Amino acid sequence: MQPDQVVREVSGWLDRRLPAGWFGAPPEVSVDSEEILVVGALPDGDGDPLLRAQQFREETREQRMRLAAELQRRWRRKVSWGVDCGGERLLFTILSVPVMTRLRLAERRVLDTLIDAGVARSRSEALAWCVRLVERHQGEWIGQLRDALSYVAEARSAGPDL
Repeated sequence: MQPDQVVREVSGWLDRRLPAGWFGAPPEVSVDSEEILVVGALPDGDGDPLLRAQQFREETREQRMRLAAELQRRWRRKVSWGVDCGGERLLFTILSVPVMTRLRLAERRVLDTLIDAGVARSRSEALAWCVRLVERHQGEWIGQLRDALSYVAEARSAGPDL
C-alpha cells in the first residue's frame, strides 16, 4: 500500500475515533514504512503553549495508547503523537530508526567536522542534521520528487498484472 493511501485511510480511521475537542482541526498524519505520526493542533486557549501541550499529553495518554495499539495492529507501524500549540510543535514519542549506510572518507570527514565543531555528538546525529538541512533548503524539490513518485506508483498499479 502506498504512503498516500495509508495517510488517507489512517486519517479517515482517526476521524471516526478521535474524541471531540482534542484538536481544533483534523490532525496531520505522516507515514513511512516504519511509523505513523499524528500531530494535532490544540484548540486556541490561554496560557503557556508548552504547559497546555504537556497537560494534553498527560490527560490523553491512556486514550492515545489505546488508539495507537489499534493503529499498530492494523497498519503494522509504530504510532507517534504530537501537537501544535501556540506556534510550537511538540512531538511526544517519535521513532528513531537505525539506517545502515556506507560513507567514503570525504563524507565521514564532513560528519566528523560537525562533531568536532560541537554541532553534533555522533556521526548518527551529524547525519540526521545534514538530512534536516537538505529538507529545509530543498524541501520544495523533495516534495516534487515525492509527487512524481506517487504518479509512478499510480502508473504501476494501472499496468498489467504479471
